[in-house]
Amino acid sequence: MPKRYKVEFFDQNEPIMYYPANFGLEEDPKRIAFGSNIVDADCKQQPYDRNTLSISSALAELLQIPEFIKTLYAFENSDQLLLGPLVGIFSSGFTPFQENPIGERSELFTKLLSVQSSVGVVPFLFGEQHIDWEKGQIEGFFQGNSGWETRNVPFPNVIYDRLPNRKSESTQGSREVKEKLEKDYLIPWYNPGFFSKLDVYEHLFQDEKVAEYLPDTSPFVSYHQVEQMLSRYGHVYVKPINGSLGLGIHQIIYDRQKAAYYCKFHDTENRLLKYPTLEQLMDRVFRNKQLDRMIIQQGIDLIRYQHRPVDFRVHANKDTKGAWKISAIAAKVAGVGSPTTHIKNGGTIKTIDELFADSGLKRQLKEGLETAALEIAVSLEENLNGIIGEIGFDFGIDSDGHIWLFEANSKPGRSIFSHPELKEFDILTRRLSLAYSVYLTDRWLHTPEELFT
Repeated sequence: MPKRYKVEFFDQNEPIMYYPANFGLEEDPKRIAFGSNIVDADCKQQPYDRNTLSISSALAELLQIPEFIKTLYAFENSDQLLLGPLVGIFSSGFTPFQENPIGERSELFTKLLSVQSSVGVVPFLFGEQHIDWEKGQIEGFFQGNSGWETRNVPFPNVIYDRLPNRKSESTQGSREVKEKLEKDYLIPWYNPGFFSKLDVYEHLFQDEKVAEYLPDTSPFVSYHQVEQMLSRYGHVYVKPINGSLGLGIHQIIYDRQKAAYYCKFHDTENRLLKYPTLEQLMDRVFRNKQLDRMIIQQGIDLIRYQHRPVDFRVHANKDTKGAWKISAIAAKVAGVGSPTTHIKNGGTIKTIDELFADSGLKRQLKEGLETAALEIAVSLEENLNGIIGEIGFDFGIDSDGHIWLFEANSKPGRSIFSHPELKEFDILTRRLSLAYSVYLTDRWLHTPEELFT
C-alpha cells in the first residue's frame, strides 16, 4: 500500500531525489513518474533515516510538480517510483477571470482543492479547452500560496468528474474528452454521469438485499395509474426521471373526507392547489409538462419535527482502500407548505442530535441509515456502469421506523454543510472524494484490467 510523505525541494541542476528511508526498496529506482511524465533520475535513500521526499529543483521542473505541493504519495512500480496521484477535476463553465475561474462554483472548488496537504494527492481543475493534446499536458487551475494559480501539468493519473449538469455532460466536447482520456490514455475516470431515478430503482429492485428500502415507483403511464396509487397510499409524488435539486417535484394528495385532490409544488413559491377531480388537477398542473419523462412514487408518512416532515441526507464515500464509508448524516425538515425538504423551498438543516433527545433512538436511527446506505452503495456499484466513488442518499423514515430510499445522487449537493455543526463532515467528504484517487492509482499500477473491463 502506498504511503503519504512530506515533500521538500532543494536547488540542484541535476534530476535527483532522496526517497524515504522506511520505503523498504531493495534497490534504488531509476525513474520517477508524476502523472504521465516519466523522468530518468538519480534516486537514493534518505540518510539519517529521514522519511521525507526530497526533490531537486531540476527534477521538479522536468516532472512539472508545482512548487507549493507539500505532501505526496509514493507508489512503487517495477524500477520506478510514481509520485502523486495527480488528480484532474473535470468540469465546465470556465470564465476568463483568474479570481473566479469557474464562476459562482469557484468557492466550491476552492474548498475542494484546499485539502491537498491533508490528503496527499495533487488536485487541479480543468476543462476541455485547457488540454494540449500535442504536448500531452493540461493548463490546470490550482489552489496555490496566493489563491487560484495556473500551472502546466502532465495528464493526470485519475480524473474526478465534476460536470455540473446533464446538459454539460452531453456536449460533444465533454464526451470526446472522456472517451479519449479513458480509452486512448487509459486514465480511470470516476463518478461519471448522473443517476436516473428509474434506472436506480430498477437495478435495486432486482437485488433482494436492498429491495425492502424501495417505495413503489413506476414510470408515468396514465391518470388511472395515479388514481390507483392514491387509493393505495393516500398521496404520491410525481418526479422528473432525471431531475435534481427538487425541481419539478409535485405531491398529489387525495382527501377522502372532502373528496378533493390537492397538489403541492414549488415554482416561484410553495403552492397548494385544490381540485374536485384528478383529471382537472392533471390537466391544469401538468398541461405543459412531458409526463413520459416523469415517475410516480409512493407517498410515505414521514416522521415529523414540529409537525413538519423530515427526511435524511446520507453521504457515502470510498476511501484510500476502496471501501465505502459513511461520511455525513443530516436531517432535512420541510418548509411550511413545501412538497420537499430542500432549503430553497423553506427547508432547514438539523443534526440528528437536535431532533431526538433519546440516545438509544438516535443510535438506532444512525445505525439503520448507515446500514441502508452502505448496502445500497455496494449494490449500485455492482449494477451501474462506471467507477463510483461517492453517493448522496435521500432517505425517509416512516412512523413505524421503516427506512425508505427516495433518491441516490452521483453528484450530491452540499447544502447540509451550511449547518455549523456539520463543518467537520464537510471537510471529511471533500477529503474522501479526493483520497479515493489513491486507491484507483494503485489499482491502475498493479491490476489495470480490473478498471477497464
